[in-house]
Amino acid sequence: MVPEATVARLPQYLRALTALAEAGSRTVSSEALAEAAGVGSAKLRKDLSHLGSYGTRGVGYDVAELQRHIADRLGQAGSWRVVIVGVGNLGHALAGYSGFASRGFTVVGLFDDDPAVVGQVVVGLRVRPLDELAEVVGGPGSAIAVLAVPAQHAQAVCDRLVAAGTRSVLNFAPTVLRVPDGVDVRKVDLASELQILAFHAQRRAAPAAAAPAPGAAAPARGATGASAGPLLPHALRRVEEVV
Repeated sequence: MVPEATVARLPQYLRALTALAEAGSRTVSSEALAEAAGVGSAKLRKDLSHLGSYGTRGVGYDVAELQRHIADRLGQAGSWRVVIVGVGNLGHALAGYSGFASRGFTVVGLFDDDPAVVGQVVVGLRVRPLDELAEVVGGPGSAIAVLAVPAQHAQAVCDRLVAAGTRSVLNFAPTVLRVPDGVDVRKVDLASELQILAFHAQRRAAPAAAAPAPGAAAPARGATGASAGPLLPHALRRVEEVV
């Protein structure tokens, strides 16, 4: 069994190896590969050991061999069918993303329930109504579904996808989906990622804001002794308003 945390890092290693291969590198040390992937070398060696890849002492890893090995474990040896549900701004952008094809993913269907959108042609595919989901999802080879719908509709659409035969869902809606055993869901929450960045940005700014200039009076403090400056919840609310 390969740990989920390791699986989540495999695409990073594959991107780094692909760049090394394109630059003409034939071998790479664990330290250099770890730096290119943005992880620690000890973590990288442990991750690759789960795949049975240990490298050669004094030489490192064979770039092409390790690239093929990781690509195979990520399922890139075959072709994966993808459907996108929700063809608004995000759905349009995802449909036109060129990186899918190079990684073995083919968008085979676009779906929406907006009459103004259904029937439009986007990147060569006609946007189909949700009633036709089963015709595409239930075909040969279960399709991976990308969910780009508003949060209030996400669960109902997900239920329809699962009923049609989908077993893998990439969810861009800011909500938690409940699915039966045997269905995998990955969540992409842009607002949460921005909130985390806001947290770290405010933490970095706090020491500078708290330090008074030479000869200046100390900043006002509230009844709890905390600085009367901006609070984290306010910063997070502002991020949510923007998103």
